[in-house]
Amino acid sequence: MHIFSIIFPLIFIVALGYGCCKLKFFQQQHIAGLSKFTFYISLPAFLFLNMSQIDLQQSISLSAFLSFYIPVLLVFALGILVDRFYLANQKNYQQHSMFGLAASYSNMVLVGIPIIIASLGKEMIAIAFMIITFHSTLLFALTYLIGAKGSEHAFSWSNFAKSMVLNPIVLSIGCGLILNVSGIVLLDNLAKSLELLATPAIACALFVLGANLAFYKIAANWQPALTASLMKILLLPAGVFLIGAYAFELDREILNVLVLLSASPVGVNAYLIASQIGQHQVTLAGAVVLSTVLSVVSFSFWLSVLL
Repeated sequence: MHIFSIIFPLIFIVALGYGCCKLKFFQQQHIAGLSKFTFYISLPAFLFLNMSQIDLQQSISLSAFLSFYIPVLLVFALGILVDRFYLANQKNYQQHSMFGLAASYSNMVLVGIPIIIASLGKEMIAIAFMIITFHSTLLFALTYLIGAKGSEHAFSWSNFAKSMVLNPIVLSIGCGLILNVSGIVLLDNLAKSLELLATPAIACALFVLGANLAFYKIAANWQPALTASLMKILLLPAGVFLIGAYAFELDREILNVLVLLSASPVGVNAYLIASQIGQHQVTLAGAVVLSTVLSVVSFSFWLSVLL
């Protein structure tokens, strides 16, 4: 009953967003506007405020960082091998790297943080911010670098760095970190204004996630999408749990955060990268949908193990 009470409100909001779009109550342009507000205003305000107030000593942990990213890199590499020797008929580094991204890239902001807040409490998101800050940068850079090996176009570090620095999630966390370290206190009226903007962030993020699922299709060749989804929501959190618990012997609370982050479904941004590169778009679209639906089961399992 406890696990149901944690997951149900989140599922309800995602399902509401999906239903509103399927029933044509919201059109795609409406969701585009809501997405822009969520990702460029409300979520950055939420992340900025929380990052500026967290205990940095609690959020910085090399053991936690390695416990999360060693399994991520291993699953990324495994995804490349699976695509090369099981799914693909020819060597294509861009294609292989995209499948590796599909198997390892987590939707932390839209799904991971709400799950952590609902199950572990808001005070436990401090460690999550450290993971989120490097997540897209590391995996996207790997995807582009490996893909560039088989491409005539060289990887541009300057363009990549610019896109990462200007990313609203990274930028808001970075600005919050600067405020935290400097000890600057926001003006009371400004802080209250940002709190109002931050209040709907989680609900909007979940609603937008559900709404966007209505626009993604599961193709007839759904096997690659299912393979990537199972690697993402089952294999990756199992690896994080084993390495965090037995190799680094992390505190239970930190381990719980890392496992729940890694159990998040495939992030929507991975599909955007696939569309940009022109590889595995259908697989990524299907993996976003399948992993999000199946994550209900995986989260229920991991919550029963962890709590």
